[in-house]
Amino acid sequence: MRKLFDTTAALAVLVATSMTANAADVRARPAPYAPPPPVYAPPPFSWTGFYLGGNIGGAWANRDVTDTFLGVNFNNGNNDGVFIGGGQLGFNWQVSNFVLGFEADFDGAANNNNTGTVFIPTVGTIQVTSNNRWITTLAARFGVTNGYWLFYGKAGGGWIGSDDFTVTNLTAGGSFTASNNNSNSGWLLGAGIEWAFAPNWSAKVEYNYLGLDDRTFTVPAGFPFLAGDTFTQSNRNVQMVKVGINYLFNWSSYRY
Repeated sequence: MRKLFDTTAALAVLVATSMTANAADVRARPAPYAPPPPVYAPPPFSWTGFYLGGNIGGAWANRDVTDTFLGVNFNNGNNDGVFIGGGQLGFNWQVSNFVLGFEADFDGAANNNNTGTVFIPTVGTIQVTSNNRWITTLAARFGVTNGYWLFYGKAGGGWIGSDDFTVTNLTAGGSFTASNNNSNSGWLLGAGIEWAFAPNWSAKVEYNYLGLDDRTFTVPAGFPFLAGDTFTQSNRNVQMVKVGINYLFNWSSYRY
């Protein structure tokens, strides 16, 4: 009996020692590594995409109006500046820090007093009138960006919509009107700065120079004065300063 008791006691000590060792092993085992949660990094802002917007500003036209018979200049230098306003649409494609694209715009011109008057002793007071009514351009854009700012240039062409050319003898009271008989177009150069100030919205300011072709007009034969005389508009250009706002359809842009 005593031998059985001793065997049971020894077995109990062995079990207790084994459980203590296992508990020590459990407490000493390090906790498994838990990586930190991933940090979301939004994509960088991109100018790539279509855009649509509006603009307002001013335009200043320059031209010389001379005639073959009299050799006088009816409009030497600049006319008064006029208000312009309209809209534009275009597309940008950004590669690294470079942005390429194209832009078309259309602006109406509030011009209704573009005249030149010269007194000629043998003929009377002659007045010529032709007002620009609208301006449209189509140009490539190319620039560099540092994120939300875009510095760009433009190069392309433009077209002017003008009233018919009118010559009036204010002394005798006669006048004639003729439509232009050649292209009323020219080349365009410009530069500007654009700022993306909010999600999908940008504001810009730009300067454009539109150099126009010459236009010629001939007084019809049999007209009471200056019959057969040819009037030429030369050195024609329009300079424009505009501010505008665009909505950017750039699906890859960073959301603020």
